Amino acid sequence: MGYVAVKGGTLAIDESIKRLKFERLKNQTVLNVKDIEGGMRGLIDTVMSESSLYNRESAAIAIKQAEGSVEEAVFLLRAYRSTLPRKHYSNTIDTQNMHVERRISSCFKDIQGGQILGAAYDYTHRLIDFSLDDEYLDDVKAWLTEFEARQGGVEQSDICLNQLPKVTEYLRQEGLISSYEDDDNEPVDITKKNLEFPTVRSERLQMLSRGQTGAVTSLGYAALRGYGDLHPTVGELRVGNVEVYIDNPLGDGNYHDCFYLGQLQITEVETYVARSTNNNTDNSQLQLEIGYGACFGQNETKSIAMSMLDLCLETDNPKYPTQDEEFVLFHIDSVESTGFISHLKLPHYVTFKSKLDSVRKTRDKEGAGNED
Repeated sequence: MGYVAVKGGTLAIDESIKRLKFERLKNQTVLNVKDIEGGMRGLIDTVMSESSLYNRESAAIAIKQAEGSVEEAVFLLRAYRSTLPRKHYSNTIDTQNMHVERRISSCFKDIQGGQILGAAYDYTHRLIDFSLDDEYLDDVKAWLTEFEARQGGVEQSDICLNQLPKVTEYLRQEGLISSYEDDDNEPVDITKKNLEFPTVRSERLQMLSRGQTGAVTSLGYAALRGYGDLHPTVGELRVGNVEVYIDNPLGDGNYHDCFYLGQLQITEVETYVARSTNNNTDNSQLQLEIGYGACFGQNETKSIAMSMLDLCLETDNPKYPTQDEEFVLFHIDSVESTGFISHLKLPHYVTFKSKLDSVRKTRDKEGAGNED
């Protein structure tokens, strides 16, 4: 559908943009981008995940420009991402080698390597800490010095945090989870190809990972409440850093001939659900199936919901909306959904006039019929 801009509206638009800047600055407070980057960790992780761009500084600038609006910040960062040249594809990341900062399992109390609570709001009292209103830099520096000194005195574990075994492998050794051959097919890049149905799993996982956090969480919740025939258990949730490498563009393809680019913090989740399987006999048996979720930053709720929707979409039962890939994947994209709803604010003079004429004609006909 085409839209025609209102004639003579350029001046009004310019003034509207100036008014927007005034609203951001009228309290005479200038937010430092470094302050946003340093103190809004959760917000930055959310924006980076939904934008599919891992850059904390750019995310902080987008948040500042958008005055804290997540949907606007994601729109800005996605638009910026589209201007960047894609020079390389990174090598496949083995999350087995993640440097773990946080690791929990809901399946077992004791797991090899232990539960690592790390930093999380799960164990805090949800009470507003009004003392934060009087937080000063000198006090913060003193607390950090004391904390770091105390950490240095804590006895270090012999467990290597870079190669913690996965709960999935333990269950696979017992034959409770099926083993599959590695799928070496090139993943489909949804940023370079329009989405077509049916999709392959690489497309679905990309869409879920960059999906709007609230939408992914809501659909995961819907699946739990009975609209997806699903109630999984979190086998393992990990938050940590993974190393990124690219092949030497002038090399001969040797696996060891590659360049180290840096590290990304990600959240990875594997959830399990028990389902009946056909073992080529008259009897069926229960087996665990895995749902997978991974997002930039510490994005735990979204990653868990993503793993649930991964399970749902692998089942593909039209009885449940959360197992309809077109329903799920088209409606979780933050830029598509907010953009389409926001377009309703644009001029619809011609189309509404047509609707109005139809309503008037119908009412006139009904009125004439009543007179007869």
